[in-house]
Amino acid sequence: MASEETPLLVSNAELEHERIYDRFSPQRKRVIVALVSGSAMLPMIAAGCFIPSVQAIARDLDTTGEVVSLGVSISIFGAALGAMFFATYSTFYGRRPMYLVGLPFLCAGSIGLSRANTVTQLMIFRFIQAWGSSGGFAVGGGVIGDIYKLSERGFSMGIFFSTSLLGNALAPVVGGWGARYASWRHVQLGIFVFGLLVLMGVVTLLPETSHPGSRGIDKLLKAEEDSEDDRVRNEISAPQSKWRWVWLNPFSCIYLCRAPNILFVTMAASITLYTDYVLLVPIAYTIGAKYDITNEAILGACFFPVGLGNILGAPLAGWLADRVVIKYRAQRGGVWVPEDRLRATLVGGAILVPLSVILCGLFTTYIPGSLGLTLNLISFFCNGVGVDLVLSPCAAYLVDVVHSRSAEVIAGTVGLRSFFLSSAVSVIIPSIHKFGLIATNTVVGVLAWAGVGLIWVTIQHGARLRAVVDVGFSTIETT
Repeated sequence: MASEETPLLVSNAELEHERIYDRFSPQRKRVIVALVSGSAMLPMIAAGCFIPSVQAIARDLDTTGEVVSLGVSISIFGAALGAMFFATYSTFYGRRPMYLVGLPFLCAGSIGLSRANTVTQLMIFRFIQAWGSSGGFAVGGGVIGDIYKLSERGFSMGIFFSTSLLGNALAPVVGGWGARYASWRHVQLGIFVFGLLVLMGVVTLLPETSHPGSRGIDKLLKAEEDSEDDRVRNEISAPQSKWRWVWLNPFSCIYLCRAPNILFVTMAASITLYTDYVLLVPIAYTIGAKYDITNEAILGACFFPVGLGNILGAPLAGWLADRVVIKYRAQRGGVWVPEDRLRATLVGGAILVPLSVILCGLFTTYIPGSLGLTLNLISFFCNGVGVDLVLSPCAAYLVDVVHSRSAEVIAGTVGLRSFFLSSAVSVIIPSIHKFGLIATNTVVGVLAWAGVGLIWVTIQHGARLRAVVDVGFSTIETT
């Protein structure tokens, strides 16, 4: 039997395709990853700073925490729309312009939030902030696919996830501290400053990473240049026609999810991420109420184990995903099966994610004092690791199978996931109040197991599922 070190059989076409990934030096690639990861941190920071500030915002605007919590759902909805918009247009115009368009909206939304005096203003500017920041994650996944080849992509995607999810670790602490000792408005100004710094980095250091000739605008201009119509040829040669606006349907990326394998992976990832929200969104009403934590700074610090789990879990997940691909491809004598990458999700999805959310319900309900709080924080950490062990290989798999539309498939799955989360998050606190914490968390844990079942079906029957609806799946020569 072939070992992991067995040389893989590669075709000339595959070797030729891999030369595309040598356009940037390793050092330049690291700079690009740092920039897109910083941009992907922004939505995490914006969301992470908002949740611990809910009670302070409610007091400031003379409303209830439940009303302010609707801002979480609205921001998820705005992020979904933004991700689809930026991903669709990034395939046509390129990656770099999307950052140059989105980041100013993030900055404007942050300034608006810092000045909001009504709930309506709060919701509007939170939507703008989320919409502007959303491209960082969806387009960033496409950038990683642009610059790293198949055998390096999983680890690089893990680094991207790990760095971007650093916001999950830091933002709640910063948001809670700011709400307690300064003002939640000052926190929003801080997000504006960070967004401005990222924008300056993009302007000065981020190149266009789309593969040469792959953008929609390149194909359009090439087709017109090849036309026999002299009038069109003259227009194309004019400087002002080198750029033009083309109306695209941002919802078209969701259409990619009609493929069963993509849909199953999207559903599993959505449920997995939902466990994160079930633990964190009601934290003031669960851990805060049980252990008498009213200080927003301390409450925000309780988010840190999840973020730490994200930071450690993402590169681990990426490394495992790459090793699994290399191992199984070697065993098959060089034959590539995309679904092999999903095997890296099974431990996190079947054990860490569901058990952590169920145990949190039990610990909070039955174990008082510092022991109960400690056990909850350990469960938070395990959930953070487990969620990344699912999300990172899933994202890399999607880029693998639809590489030519990598940003779009990421955005389509993020869009569907966000539409699900925007409604599902709004029922978390009412469900806990009506049915209890244990019942709510147990149901979500069972759903997480169902999600793992969908991934297992995809692993076992991936070729059949891809044959049901062909959305232009990649081959080893094109991924």
